[in-house]
Amino acid sequence: MPRPERPLGPGDDPLLEFAADLRRLREKAGNPTYRELGRRAHYSAGTLSEAAGGKKMPSLAVALAYVRACDGPEAEWEARWHDVTERTRTGVSDSPVVPLNGESAPYIGLTAFGPDDASRFFGRERLVEKLVSRLSGQRFLAVLGASGSGKSSLLRAGLLPAFGESSITVLMTPGSRPLQECAVQFGAALGLAPGGLLAEFTEHPRNLGLAARQLVADREGDVVLVVDQFEEVFTLCQDAGERAAFLSALVTATTEPESRTRVVLGIRTDFYTHCARHPELVEAMQDAQILVGPMSTEELRQAISRPAIDAGYRVENALVSRLVADATGQPGVLPLLSHALLETWRRRHGNTLTLTGYESTGGIERSVAQTSEHTFTALSEHQQRLANQIFLRMTALGEGTEDTKRRITRDEVDADDPDVAVVLDRLASSRLVTLDDNGIEIAHEALIRGWPRLREWLAQDREGLRVHRQITEATDAWESVGRDDGWLYRGARLAIAMEWAGEHDSALSQRERRFLDASVAIENHEQAVARRRTRRLRQLVALLAVLLVLATAAMVYAVRAEQTATSQRNSALAQKVAGQALAMRPTNPALAAQLALAAYRVDPSVDTRGSVLGMFESPYSTRVAGHDHRVNAAALRGDGQVMVTGSWDQTAKLWDVKNPHRPIELATLSGHTANVNSVSFSADGGAVATAGWDKTARLWNVADPAKPGPGVVVGEHPSRVNAVAFSPKAAVLATSDGDGTVRLFDVRDLAKPVLVATLTGHTGNVNGLAYSPDGRTLVSSGADKTARLWDVADPRGARPLGVVTGHTAGIHSAAFSPDGRTLATASIDQSARLWNIADPMAPVGLGTMTAHKTIVRSVAFSPDGTTLATTGFDRNARLWDISDPAKPREKPPLTGHTAAVVWAVFSGDGRTLVTASDDQTVRLWDLPGPAISGPARSACRAVFGSDGKLLATGSQDGVLRLVDVADTRNPRELSKVAGFGQGVCGLAFSPDGRTIAAGSWDHTMRLIDVTDPRAPVDTGVFYRPAEETDPVAFSPDGRTLATAGSGHTVKLWDVADVRRPVELATLTGHEDDVHSIAFSPDGRTLLSGGWDHTARLWDISLAKAPKQLSVLKGHADTVFSVAYSPDGKLAATGSADRTARVWDVTDPAAPREAAVLAGHTDNVISVAFSGDGKTFATGSYDRSVRLWDVSDPGTVRESASLTDDVDRVNAVAFAPDGHTLAGSVADGSVRLWETSPERAAERICATVHPRITADEWEQHLPGLDYRPPCP
Repeated sequence: MPRPERPLGPGDDPLLEFAADLRRLREKAGNPTYRELGRRAHYSAGTLSEAAGGKKMPSLAVALAYVRACDGPEAEWEARWHDVTERTRTGVSDSPVVPLNGESAPYIGLTAFGPDDASRFFGRERLVEKLVSRLSGQRFLAVLGASGSGKSSLLRAGLLPAFGESSITVLMTPGSRPLQECAVQFGAALGLAPGGLLAEFTEHPRNLGLAARQLVADREGDVVLVVDQFEEVFTLCQDAGERAAFLSALVTATTEPESRTRVVLGIRTDFYTHCARHPELVEAMQDAQILVGPMSTEELRQAISRPAIDAGYRVENALVSRLVADATGQPGVLPLLSHALLETWRRRHGNTLTLTGYESTGGIERSVAQTSEHTFTALSEHQQRLANQIFLRMTALGEGTEDTKRRITRDEVDADDPDVAVVLDRLASSRLVTLDDNGIEIAHEALIRGWPRLREWLAQDREGLRVHRQITEATDAWESVGRDDGWLYRGARLAIAMEWAGEHDSALSQRERRFLDASVAIENHEQAVARRRTRRLRQLVALLAVLLVLATAAMVYAVRAEQTATSQRNSALAQKVAGQALAMRPTNPALAAQLALAAYRVDPSVDTRGSVLGMFESPYSTRVAGHDHRVNAAALRGDGQVMVTGSWDQTAKLWDVKNPHRPIELATLSGHTANVNSVSFSADGGAVATAGWDKTARLWNVADPAKPGPGVVVGEHPSRVNAVAFSPKAAVLATSDGDGTVRLFDVRDLAKPVLVATLTGHTGNVNGLAYSPDGRTLVSSGADKTARLWDVADPRGARPLGVVTGHTAGIHSAAFSPDGRTLATASIDQSARLWNIADPMAPVGLGTMTAHKTIVRSVAFSPDGTTLATTGFDRNARLWDISDPAKPREKPPLTGHTAAVVWAVFSGDGRTLVTASDDQTVRLWDLPGPAISGPARSACRAVFGSDGKLLATGSQDGVLRLVDVADTRNPRELSKVAGFGQGVCGLAFSPDGRTIAAGSWDHTMRLIDVTDPRAPVDTGVFYRPAEETDPVAFSPDGRTLATAGSGHTVKLWDVADVRRPVELATLTGHEDDVHSIAFSPDGRTLLSGGWDHTARLWDISLAKAPKQLSVLKGHADTVFSVAYSPDGKLAATGSADRTARVWDVTDPAAPREAAVLAGHTDNVISVAFSGDGKTFATGSYDRSVRLWDVSDPGTVRESASLTDDVDRVNAVAFAPDGHTLAGSVADGSVRLWETSPERAAERICATVHPRITADEWEQHLPGLDYRPPCP
């Protein structure tokens, strides 16, 4: 008998209330023991008991696991957790805590580590040793890494201190004048004027090495010159001559006889190809490169915990684990991690950095955005404008690369404005920028990636920003030469600059205004001396011709030199492109898929393979471009083969969409003189109606859609026409306009439409119209917050029915369900709603959907009525499972549009969703995509039948589902088996595919006859274990069934007669419950894994007298999953210790550990072998599936990672075809993945359109011959 739970203390503290409500939730769930909760939640009983103890706020992950295990509403509890956390964070707020006297933060935030930070720089010790070793043996070294990989910190806080005692170190960043900056740094070290050094360095590249020898003339050791952010040589330096002189000086300094210079370059990997364009740099970098990759798990732990521990603070273990999980596998994560740690330290509880404090920062991804946004919104309106200009000035726009930070001088901003100092001080206090006596710069480029507002600023007018940057650079150059008139703008450059300045005068500094004013003055003066200008132009042309010849010769030499570095360059480029492809997939799926495939063919690595396989993880969409302005609406002809779209460009267009992956423009309907707001096809498909804001509705004969007839104006409308809709049963057209009127027209004769009814009742714009499927009811949606139903069975006698009220703002659109009994509405109040209109006189509210968090523009029902699509200003289309319309459940959103999504419509077969957007495109989405929609509760198991065409899924809602997956792109649910009291998470098909064994958390084991999968027969419960166990497995001959049993046992059953199972034997030996079971392919051995951290092998050749053969030891936590390879020579185990292990079980009495597979950052919950035994899959709570090549068990290696950001992966299973993998996901869905890159490539090439162009290839794969991956 378990002991009673400790009573909570008295009081009304929010923490106590939270704990009490958790306990009440547990009571409502049937008061399961904490041991049972632990099995469901996969947390220890002690952790869950502590969560409801009222002494300490549990982490969000633990709280939600507790709620899930008790079948509670997670979204409500997550909001509750954040609320209570805010109310209980005594003395801690979102604002930084004021440090105590002498107290400094152990973390530095976004700024890079410097030499003075060496004492708190951890995690890169091995790499520092490698750098020191390499640099001791060679004089030139290039350190390459992605932005945010930590290369600057590595050089500054790792390498420089390591050489500080034995050598003289010089640190510099190139800036716009790299040779000048080099002279400044050496001048400071030598005590000489930099002007003289600059002249010497410019005169001959050998002089840099001589200066270095002078610096160490009286001591041992060398000069170690570290050039950090070397990419500035390409992004900021506009003087090709100075760039070449600087590169030559660096190389010469390391290659001269008696050299005492060692040069280290810190280079972003996306600028690798820029380096390859300079022959001497290529030669120097041949065998002198070190790549800075992501930190290992242990290195991350050191980087997270050691700075705080050394400073006297404590870091919760849960926080360390969460940070490691959040950071692992994320590109450019280190500065974000450092910033999140700094913000967590500011929110510390006493001397402890807590998981709660971290979660309140918004986590790694959101902490930078949260801090930036908090700082920005606290500024006044004028200060915000200044901040905008400062950030734009501090960003260098990428040309085929990411945007980078740019250091600016204080002279570049108008320092005489007192608010400038205020803004800079606040930005610096928040660690968003760094200030010194010489200049200002963004703390780290992670801020550019991580702050949405800044990304939006940069995207608004990039060409304009480039013009402004050119003006700034020209102003600097002009002032640096004493305002020489020769450096002023003239001609086209001046015209472009003045045009931009006329629209953005407030963005100019006083210096820039003076520069433009002087440029205008000098051009006016020079118009009188045209001959001189002509001579200058001729001289310039001649000079350019000479330079062209020289550049051509240099290019030929560079190409020859570059060939020696092709392999290494291609590998780095492929990794970069693979990452870009995954990021690009939502916005440009066709290009993304082709880039992923091209990268894989250049370098078939883990990342590139994962990129190819990941292209269809979410529904694929085909972009349809052709309109010159926002697209407002789309409609499909009844047969789904022709589409019409309407746009702000005053046109409608007709498209052939027989093949939704190859849309073809057929014709343009021109005639409207204003926005075309709505379009509709007639029931027979022979006519199109359009609604225009030019106060007309028009009819078009499209019997031949490639040759439409002229538009015929329909009636008279006193204001703009907002919507049109054809009746699905009669030749009647409905229109609505801005004066609140709905009109019905008889359009049997398209040339002479006749007004038959006028419907009034709305008090403002009527935004949308829709007919019911039977054509007897019309709904109009209005700006007056209502939707009105009309009886239009007899159009001439149309009359009002009920009025839908409940929205708090205007309604944009409405739609009927296929059975006509449910109405959906979309509103400006940021919600979509469902209404029961079985009685159209009295609509009744059902479910409300609020996920958009912004204006909802449209709604559409799928043909089967189980799915609703909503679109909104959040740039997403969202799909909802409305099987229960009172409780709509959101599916993963469809992301990719770059502006508001304003319309949606399903194809007649439900396999395509059309969306229209303000981004000037239409998208055709392939549905349902690679996911089988399931219940609201977690999907915990999926198993394939013997032919691979039938899939059985189990979930925590206690329902077993049978799904036809013969076409994996269009899975169809066939039937359900209900009746389980709790989750059904143990499933196994008999070898003949006719029986399913099911184990449930309701303490039952059942056998289900699925001979007819559309009408399965539950044969009843044959065993009731005392514990909440569920594993089941059939022997290869189908005559024996193994189940987990009571008292940490396994039971064997004779199931030759599935209706009368007979117990054969009980296997004892495990010291805790059994979690997984698998038979060997020959049926003579059984493998079991359990909560006692072991797996065990059993001889069951005599089923009535089984015996234990051996114990597989090595895991440090629960063994959640076990599996056999098809040949029976290997066994695999997956564990809560975050590893999977492969065992050689050729001799099951003496098994041998063959490999430990590390890399997951959370429980490895499931393992599975492919049919050929060469591929092994692991599924984890870290929301990923990893594929491993086990063709050679002695050298197992990861082959791909399939990441899915939806939720945790509970189980994986290969289909008999050996390449389709099913993953059961905690969001209730089952995902189907293609694991063969070759098959994925075939699908990519059969699907994507248009093909990659030569320009796109050059932009993303520079230096590689144009070879489209798809013919």
